[in-house]
Amino acid sequence: MRLYLDVCTICRPYDDQKMMRIRLETDAVHLILSRIHNRTYQGVASRVHTMEVSAISNLAERIELLTLLSGFQSDFAIDKVQAAKRAEHLHSLGFGLADSAHLAYAEGIADVFITCDDKLIKKSRKEDVRVPVYNPIEFVMKEDLQ
Repeated sequence: MRLYLDVCTICRPYDDQKMMRIRLETDAVHLILSRIHNRTYQGVASRVHTMEVSAISNLAERIELLTLLSGFQSDFAIDKVQAAKRAEHLHSLGFGLADSAHLAYAEGIADVFITCDDKLIKKSRKEDVRVPVYNPIEFVMKEDLQ
């Protein structure tokens, strides 16, 4: 199964861990990443990941995330014109620019899209998004990861 992890998801371990929800999501992200590492799942990335992560101001975090993404498959034959049109359509539905681009790529290269963004999850389930969208905790529970 190919997993497309939103940037907010791969950044979750760098967030303030004082809130229980953030700690639980961080644990779920670590479980997912461990399963990608041992090849139970395949992590996939797009150029949108690279552009977004490259803008992170914290140098150590940026380098770690770019290193993580370098281990994800990213050499997909995807019709970039179609992906751009799809992203424009999603944006016209009210999705943010980055979210639209991530979802458009995920629809073309992934089986599942994972994000910590509640608004994005809710909107994705309401609109015609062509890839299942989960919170990391939901995905871990659905897949019964331990």
